[in-house]
Amino acid sequence: MRKPGAAVGGLVGALVTAPLIAVFYLAWKLAELPFVPFNLFDWIARILPGRVLTFGIDSMVKAIRMLRIADTSAAAKAAEQSMALAVFLVAGALLGALLFTLLRILRVRRPVLPGIALGIAAGLGAVALARSLETVSNVSPAIREGWTLAALVAWGTALGVANRRLTRYRIGLRGELDRSAADERIERLDRRSFLVRLGATTATITVAGAVVGSLAGGRRRGEVATGKRWSAEHTLPNSGIDVPPAAGTRPEYTPLEDHYRIDITTSPPVVDAATWRLKVGGLVERPVELTMEQIRAYEPLHQFVTLACISNPVAGSLIGTTRWTGVSMQRLLPALRLSPTATHLKLSSADRFYEVVALDTIRGDPRVMLAYDWDGVPLTTKHGFPLRIYIPDLYGMKQPKWLLSIEATDRWEPGYWVKRGWDRTARMKATSVIDTVSVDMMLAQADSSTRIPVGGIAHAGARGISKVEVRVDDGPWQEARLRAPLSDTTWVVWRYDWPFRPGNHTFTVRCFDGGGVAQIVDVKPPHPSGASGLHSKSMML
Repeated sequence: MRKPGAAVGGLVGALVTAPLIAVFYLAWKLAELPFVPFNLFDWIARILPGRVLTFGIDSMVKAIRMLRIADTSAAAKAAEQSMALAVFLVAGALLGALLFTLLRILRVRRPVLPGIALGIAAGLGAVALARSLETVSNVSPAIREGWTLAALVAWGTALGVANRRLTRYRIGLRGELDRSAADERIERLDRRSFLVRLGATTATITVAGAVVGSLAGGRRRGEVATGKRWSAEHTLPNSGIDVPPAAGTRPEYTPLEDHYRIDITTSPPVVDAATWRLKVGGLVERPVELTMEQIRAYEPLHQFVTLACISNPVAGSLIGTTRWTGVSMQRLLPALRLSPTATHLKLSSADRFYEVVALDTIRGDPRVMLAYDWDGVPLTTKHGFPLRIYIPDLYGMKQPKWLLSIEATDRWEPGYWVKRGWDRTARMKATSVIDTVSVDMMLAQADSSTRIPVGGIAHAGARGISKVEVRVDDGPWQEARLRAPLSDTTWVVWRYDWPFRPGNHTFTVRCFDGGGVAQIVDVKPPHPSGASGLHSKSMML
């Protein structure tokens, strides 16, 4: 009896795991069953030390910027998902190598049963992992866990069958292995033929599952905004302002499809609107559960908001502006029936993210809201459906999405990212960006009287922008014109018409917040308090 070793086991493990990924993907898209590769990756990310996780985030953002990919959040999420699939595939290969090694050492003649046992062990591990993540799902736990276990048992069975198929028994007259050179050549060809057929079958199943799953992707609820958008029927409140953006400046109002998304899960949790309740407990007179209908019954608060991720580098794309609609937390507080001893609210999400907000912050700012609409339509799944909080002047890391519960407490505690080494306050830093030096076709007839529009955005959280200045090369700072912002919590579009001079030039921008405080000049990375430094753009004109 000659059994295949670890190398063949690793190859077979990878070949059998690839279609398993496709099957998991198809079931996830069609029936919202667990996508185990993502669960495994989320679990690994959750147990990693904060420094390691931060290093990974920073490295990913730097790599995306080096590749000059415009949409950082989409690229980061795609990279994250690709890594999740790669990790799962490698895990399958390693388990295949381990199984084949043990079967060879122990000279097991019936490898299917050990394969099934490995599948059961992997299935139970996946179930335990999913339970630890407390994944939100509309499918019953029995069905989710039964499906996961069955799929991995089938995977383990396939490994065992492959091992049996690749094992050859050739017994001579004395009961010993009788092998001729011809036999060995035939065996090698037979094994090679089997592996080729296995690979072809794997490729067919994997491609078919991926294609069907992608075509069925729209069936996952809430992935696309539905309803008539506010921006489709209204003009912006500053539409009559006489400072037009320079050609090439980013849209002042970010389309929902382009708004950045950063979160702690490989795939966003899908919350069932029909059964969702906002649960309020802790230091309260009695626990309360609020439905979405009850929350929407309060007078709505509409606010144009620019939100940025604390991981956003200077001039990065992890920032966007849209119109938020929700209920002011000040209006909602009486319904929460808080105890007089309560000082903070701990908000927890469907992805196990959490943050703590001081009641003093809520009582001091009516703009703190629980938001349910963006641009006049319900939040999409990836942007936090059904409910998320907005806290002016703070980075997105302090603002949970997919809210499930509020716990009233008598103390502050570090939130999810604060525990992992990020800034306790996470106050937005003043920043300014050059989006464009709008030369277009102007250079052909350019002379000393030509004015080249230079433009971009400046932002300082809820503190506003009082001034933007542009410097060309080592010249003096020149004040730019400011377009009136959409609100006191949005970025400001600025424009500077530069007197043309031919040559190689470097344009630099800086801003001052509403209190006249200049943005920080020192170059700092995003971790732990947000990036700082001046943005420049060099061009040959």
